[in-house]
Amino acid sequence: MATQHDALNETLTRFIEAQHVFFCGTAGPEGRVNISPKGMDSLRVLGPNRIVWRNLTGSGNETAGHLAQINRMTLMWCSFDRKPMILRAYGSARTLHPRDAAFANLNAAFPHSHGARQLYDMTIDMVQTSCGYAVPFMNYTGERDVLDTWARDKGPEGIADYWATRNQSTIDGASTFILDKKAT
Repeated sequence: MATQHDALNETLTRFIEAQHVFFCGTAGPEGRVNISPKGMDSLRVLGPNRIVWRNLTGSGNETAGHLAQINRMTLMWCSFDRKPMILRAYGSARTLHPRDAAFANLNAAFPHSHGARQLYDMTIDMVQTSCGYAVPFMNYTGERDVLDTWARDKGPEGIADYWATRNQSTIDGASTFILDKKAT
């Protein structure tokens, strides 16, 4: 049975910190819903109603484009290796780009990454847990270094070019404002 909470507590925060992967869901008013897996050391719980996660340069940029249209986000974690549970955090998020004043301070909470593209500063308005009984057991064997190596090899100019050619719009054509100076 699902249980709803107004905020994260210590038990739920420890559960989040123990997971190696989380999923982000967003959608614009029309078009496709995006659900994206996230890994690496890219998420921090900053309080019972606040999570910050860092988005690395990748093939799509749906989250930024969706949040510019409708400010809503769902994050989800599920246990693959211990007591079964699924946890969802629902809320809204502020998109921060490297050009934004608040980016550097929050980005400092994470290990250095050549491909840091955005930070999402999420305000949680509801948390829900559910059983997770159908989630399979899976063994964690380590992090992939492919994305970090790719970004390091591209360098700052290559990353900027990639943003310009591949990350300026969602698959449905909405702007991600990766290069634009729109207030976020």
